[in-house]
Amino acid sequence: MGRKPHRDPQDPLSPQPLTAPLPEVIAESRIRPVSFEEFVGQRQHIENLRVYVSAARARGGAVDHILFSGPPGLGKTTLSHIIAAEMGTTIHRTSGPAVEHKGMLAGLLTNLNRGDVLFIDELHRLPKVVQESLYSAMEDFKLEVLIGEGPHAQAIIMDLAPFTLVGATTRSGLLTAPLRTRFGIPIRLEFYGPDDLTEIVLRSAGRQGIAIAPEGALEIGRRSRGTPRIAIRLLARVRDFSEVSGAGIIDRKVAASALARLEVDEAGLDPTDRAYLTLIIERFGGGPAGIEAIAAGMGEERDTLEEVCEPYLLQQGYIQRTPKGRIASRVAFSHLGFSPPATHYMPTLFSDLDERE
Repeated sequence: MGRKPHRDPQDPLSPQPLTAPLPEVIAESRIRPVSFEEFVGQRQHIENLRVYVSAARARGGAVDHILFSGPPGLGKTTLSHIIAAEMGTTIHRTSGPAVEHKGMLAGLLTNLNRGDVLFIDELHRLPKVVQESLYSAMEDFKLEVLIGEGPHAQAIIMDLAPFTLVGATTRSGLLTAPLRTRFGIPIRLEFYGPDDLTEIVLRSAGRQGIAIAPEGALEIGRRSRGTPRIAIRLLARVRDFSEVSGAGIIDRKVAASALARLEVDEAGLDPTDRAYLTLIIERFGGGPAGIEAIAAGMGEERDTLEEVCEPYLLQQGYIQRTPKGRIASRVAFSHLGFSPPATHYMPTLFSDLDERE
């Protein structure tokens, strides 16, 4: 066995231990808002959450259960941490796929103290049998545990400390109806506007020591698909291009040049978005086209398109989702430089119904 390299703590180029956190991991924890005052956007929801938390603190109880829904990257995890911090309690995190059976859920619930927050990401991926076990836990703070098997099995009712379940989902329709109705505070997060995203970019840059001009932050913000997570990711990549090119500050020109190299256009569409729209236009004449056919044509998973790609395209009016399939709008034709055919099917009303294939 060779000798371990000696590390000089004064020399940044000396070998680092494998357990040393990466700089960008440190930065991510440093830029996350830790209070309602620091959180940018979703103003109406934030004001309401302040009231719910203040009322719970005054009563000495737990905040009612909260269901955050909406596209990924809008702040569900951050808000769950803020709620726990404002309540002065502990947050326990897990995800739907990780809780495979009732026993794992029982372990999580019995470790909660009074007022603690249990955050379950991807709640819609929680097995149905586990979802059913949550009913009495959420409503009565009791959990039924089955001990033994067969005719000798016994059901034991365990009392739980009052807690707050915060669920995050991108597809609330996949939750069982009884579980969905047990959340006293359902909140759907919406895409952010350019002004809020610009402020998020400026704050993130300030905390990381990145020199950026307001117009540079605006250029990044308006190309971020209405999503803070994407804005912060684009800021990191623009910083890379800026540092390598020797730019002293990220202004609009530097940001636009870097984003062009990242293939993010002025509307915030990335190569996957443009491939999606181009497929509908070129192969299906603008639609309607079934989501399975689109996914097969792109070599992508249906869930990826429905949860990551489509929400922004729908919100910006690039596509319509009808019972017959997806349809590219005239905005999409124009953005990609196509002329819509005279026979292009254009329904008079937008529909959020999925086609039945």
